[in-house]
Amino acid sequence: MAGKVLAIVLAGGEGKRLMPLTADRAKPAVPFGGVYRLVDFALSNIVNGGYLKVVVLTQYKSHSLDRHITRTWRMSNQLGNYITPVPAQQRLGPRWFAGSADAIYQNLNLIYDENPDYLIVFGADHIYRMDPRQMVEDHIASGAGATVAAIRQPLSMADQLGVIDVASDGRRIRAFREKPKDAQGLPDSPDEIYASMGNYVFTTQALVDALTRDAQDISSRHDMGGNIIPMFVERGDANVYDFRDNTVPGSTERDRGYWRDVGTLDSFYDAHMDLIAIHPIFNLYNYDWPIYTENRPWPPAKFVHGWQERVGRAIGSIVAPGAVVSGSLVENSIVSPNVHVHSWAHVEGSVLMESVDVGRHAVIRNAIIDKNVVIPEGTEIGVDLERDRSRYTVSDNGIVVIGKGQIVKP
Repeated sequence: MAGKVLAIVLAGGEGKRLMPLTADRAKPAVPFGGVYRLVDFALSNIVNGGYLKVVVLTQYKSHSLDRHITRTWRMSNQLGNYITPVPAQQRLGPRWFAGSADAIYQNLNLIYDENPDYLIVFGADHIYRMDPRQMVEDHIASGAGATVAAIRQPLSMADQLGVIDVASDGRRIRAFREKPKDAQGLPDSPDEIYASMGNYVFTTQALVDALTRDAQDISSRHDMGGNIIPMFVERGDANVYDFRDNTVPGSTERDRGYWRDVGTLDSFYDAHMDLIAIHPIFNLYNYDWPIYTENRPWPPAKFVHGWQERVGRAIGSIVAPGAVVSGSLVENSIVSPNVHVHSWAHVEGSVLMESVDVGRHAVIRNAIIDKNVVIPEGTEIGVDLERDRSRYTVSDNGIVVIGKGQIVKP
């Protein structure tokens, strides 16, 4: 491994588009896939890649995120390794982070203390597997000051994405363009474009210089993608890293290159549905590149009753430890720890988070139910969307979302 590397995870976003799931927690702390938190995916990639000095910059409603990192992500102090949450400390005055670039600028002391040669800057709320070593090696070999990870997308989607325009060599970034209507395809693939993944590698001094200049610009939004990367682009010092070239041990052809931005309720729901196919679109069962999370003392899942229609069963679903499916049917769903689904209930195409209690004869379809919600006996959710809209949040695609601890009436 060439050079010292410090990893910075940006975990300070509010996640407004994920409301009500972010009403009581930071976006990276939102539960995902039954037992994980969103931040676990970025941290697992970094740790699996062998980078064991990591700071997680937090800001909004960060208590549950700080607690999760403290409980879960413990490194060996004897070897000098650490993963630590760093809240907004107001080191430069009584103000919060003004943007992702400002978050790093306000914590330059962390960089000075560690004195790394290179910096990994990753977002905290995407679902994917990636070996960061390969991107760092590519960055070092290129000699560029900044390297931006990009995923290939169809040219037809260019007007919906932030597009990275590359030079004829296919590597140097010429421009960042937001939802262009006249985008051109890649030099080696005319029907595809590059979209930024929000993951970067920098040569340390180059980033420090850019952050310092950006901090003095009162017109800047102090955003990594919107302001810092364009600085490198303007002087021809930014290269693209093709996510397609990243090879993760244990990946399959079906899930290789998987990456999802779960910034909306519908994308969050769709990413869950990707987990439960017979051949998963995103495979949680890759033991060569595991996704780590907190191991809590839940007992095994239990399925009880087997008389006539009162049969506890789950089909095409993920059922986490501590869950009890009692004389009920769960189909194509994610059931988190300590969930109890009572007799004759039917859960279909839904995400049930920790400690949800589904009463007898209840019906839940195409829904996301956050923690500690009690569904009374006989309640129907996702059956009559007009009725649901008057009580709960309903996404653009018709997914009913009930917030943490929200009172549900029959």
